[in-house]
Amino acid sequence: MTQNINTELVNDVLSAPLALTVPDLAEAIDFFTRRLGFRVDMIVPADAPQTAIVSGQGVALRLEAGGAQTPASDSPFDLPTGAGFIISRLDTEAWHAGRAGMQYRDLIPGRLGGCVVASHIRIPDGGEVPDYAHYHKAIFQMIYCRSGWARVVYEDQGPPFTLEAGDCVLQPPEIRHRVLESSPGLEVIEIGCPAAHETWADHEMELPTREVLPDRLFSGQRFVRHRAREARWAPWRLDGFEARDTGIAAATKGLAAARVVKSDSAITATANAHAGELLFLFILQGELCVCGPTQKNHQLQAGDSCVIPAGVDYTLRAGAGLEMLEVSLPADQYCRPAS
Repeated sequence: MTQNINTELVNDVLSAPLALTVPDLAEAIDFFTRRLGFRVDMIVPADAPQTAIVSGQGVALRLEAGGAQTPASDSPFDLPTGAGFIISRLDTEAWHAGRAGMQYRDLIPGRLGGCVVASHIRIPDGGEVPDYAHYHKAIFQMIYCRSGWARVVYEDQGPPFTLEAGDCVLQPPEIRHRVLESSPGLEVIEIGCPAAHETWADHEMELPTREVLPDRLFSGQRFVRHRAREARWAPWRLDGFEARDTGIAAATKGLAAARVVKSDSAITATANAHAGELLFLFILQGELCVCGPTQKNHQLQAGDSCVIPAGVDYTLRAGAGLEMLEVSLPADQYCRPAS
């Protein structure tokens, strides 16, 4: 029923002239919600909102921020190949305001043509989060907790639970969920596809739901809650490293995979060029040098990230104590050690 209401609303708004261009979208949303009692029905993109639909008093408005938007893509499998490493550094990238009072840092400038968004998100002060039951029109979306904790609740997944440092969730398409509260200094890494996917509010659904359906499929994907303290480590695809798999590959039927990789000692390993669409590394702790035969060497530290493009051989030089998040699209990229 809620989905039908939302569909009718967006169709009415898109075909009607009730659209406003505003100089500051956040201020406009605040004015309509706090002063006039409107509610937010949709916002896009979540990390740097440019468009929102608000409704109230029998009226629906589409608010457009002045300025260009990030181009969107409907397919996760048309990413550019053959480019150099894409590096994002913690000490040089600016934070900006996003949805629900969260602060965002863009980890993939340009977003690979609008196909993928990777965000470093933080809530410095903690406490109750001004969130609401919502869902995302995304093909793929995952969240990894880097530090702190967040109390969250998901449709048909039981009572609220705490996402702790090292934990990870897969949010399958259009699953309703809500962030309830967080610790001071919460930091998460979120990766979604396409980059500019819509976030819709569901004002009718109450979370938690009565039913608990852990095996329910949402557009062919299953919800995943990966808990770091229960995970097992196994050899990674490159000799000398270990990894813990999050279960995302199985839950998405090979659409994507996410692993946490570590090295207990200094290791140098060379890999053949991968044949996938995305290979993303985020340094959780320690140091890693990423280099290639025709690429500049990049020394990465905790908080830095790198996209390794398809078609490029590369070498990883890890220091002792390295720990990093690896996300790949698709899950099986035929990445093998170089001979």
